[in-house]
This record gives sequence, structure tokens and C-alpha cells, in this order.
Amino acid sequence: MSTRVLYKVSFLSGGRIYELYARRVGSSPLWGFTEVADLVFDVGDGVVIDPVEERLRDEFADTRVLHLPMQSVLRVEEVDRKGAAAIRDAGSGDKVVTPFPLPAKPR
Repeated sequence: MSTRVLYKVSFLSGGRIYELYARRVGSSPLWGFTEVADLVFDVGDGVVIDPVEERLRDEFADTRVLHLPMQSVLRVEEVDRKGAAAIRDAGSGDKVVTPFPLPAKPR
């Protein structure tokens, strides 16, 4: 087990459930908010790239600390190791993935 604490944070934003990993989670100095800091993303140098992880990394690239409204935080879990970050549809729970574009059918 790692000596550094790792949290999996699930929160609702724009009709989607975001699942991120962070090193620090606590009460924000802003009343009614939860502070999520030190976001953790895979820094894969390999050929295979997770499009969801890449999208989240781009979206939160310049973010030092997230201040999330307490009512949007669904779950905070202390975990032993990082899993895959995800974006899910809030209604169905299905992962939101941009499909690989397929060529149009010839007519």
C-alpha cells in the first residue's frame, strides 16, 4: 500500500458524473464547498491513450484546486491505487465516450 493518501471523488456537473483522483480532499474555506486538490492523472508515454483520461486532463489542466458545491459531491473514497478516471451519464450511468469516427456507408 502506498504511503500517500489517494481519493476517488465522484461529483455531478452538467448532467454528467465525473470520477477523478486527488491527493487532497477537505472542507473548503468557501462556505458550502468541498475542496479537491492535487488531481492525479496518468502520464502515459505509451501508444495507447485513454480518451476519457485525456479529456479530463485537458479540462482540468490549469486547475490547482476544485471547489465543488457540497450537494454536487456524490462520493469520496480513500483508495489504495488509481483506477480509470471516468465521465458517466447521470441518468443511465453509462460511460460517456466519444466513439471512433467510422467511414460513411457508400450508397
